[in-house]
Amino acid sequence: MDSTTTRSIVDALTKAIVEHRLQPGSKLAEQKLADHFGVSRTLVRQALFQLSQNRLIRLEPARGAFVAAPAVDEARQVFSVRRMLEASMAREFCRTVTPGKIKSLREHVALEKAAVAGEDISDRTELLGDFHVRMAELMGNTVLAQILGELISRCALITLMYQTASAAEHSNDEHADIVKALAARDEERAVRLMTEHLEHVEAQLTFDRKIPTNDISLALS
Repeated sequence: MDSTTTRSIVDALTKAIVEHRLQPGSKLAEQKLADHFGVSRTLVRQALFQLSQNRLIRLEPARGAFVAAPAVDEARQVFSVRRMLEASMAREFCRTVTPGKIKSLREHVALEKAAVAGEDISDRTELLGDFHVRMAELMGNTVLAQILGELISRCALITLMYQTASAAEHSNDEHADIVKALAARDEERAVRLMTEHLEHVEAQLTFDRKIPTNDISLALS
């Protein structure tokens, strides 16, 4: 029962954070959360620890738990590096494309589409990021896959917290278009679509939206 309760607290807080009902920097008082959920502070502490593992909150010694405040400048730098790397990746993929590789990418895009249609924002974010790593894996370039994985994880929190549902759907559509260009071995189109896609993802992150509240009960209702 405890694990189920902890899971429900984690899910409720995750939803409140990604939907911006709890703002970056907001303090998450253990007792207030315990009162809200009607559970012990021990269960709340377990949930907060899990959220800190996902980087959604940060735990500060003697100060408590706070909603993470992602570094926007870092995300912009990450997207800049990704554009450089992934333009070359798209070009190289075209030169080594096979029906099997295209089938694998299409299957991944289908999984994305299902996740975007659902309500699991975390799952959707992970799958949309994994598309790019999958391309590198299919090329057999484990170093590139590892580097991309690290870059994507560095801005995953930004994407999780700032990408809208419509922007996620748009990303999925763009992935499908990229796969079409790769299947046709159209290098120039694939490179252009990949570059534009990454520009769109960055541009559609709504860094400036603010719906602040300091009331935990209101944020979680």
